[in-house]
Amino acid sequence: MGVPVTVVADGEETTIDVERGANLREELLERGFPVYGTISQYANCGGRGLCSTCTVEVDPAPEPVHWHDAAAVRFGYPRLSCCIDVEEPLTVRLLDKHVWGQVLPRQL
Repeated sequence: MGVPVTVVADGEETTIDVERGANLREELLERGFPVYGTISQYANCGGRGLCSTCTVEVDPAPEPVHWHDAAAVRFGYPRLSCCIDVEEPLTVRLLDKHVWGQVLPRQL
């Protein structure tokens, strides 16, 4: 039995079972969840933590292991899905993106 990960996309929740220690970005992409924007889905770093385009909101947020994620925690930015290994149950919110990895402003 794996770890439950609840994915929130387009207002819908889907729970997937992920093997403990698996990379979040890889698991989301394998199941067809979009972690990239319109252009970055074709031009990205392949999950090496270089392009900052596979951002997601994660709760609870795991301790950062990458410099970008440490900055994200400090300044309240989304986390890189490529830098998160699933070790415990998570809720992942996919973000609306455009152009590269920019996140659209939240609609209140």
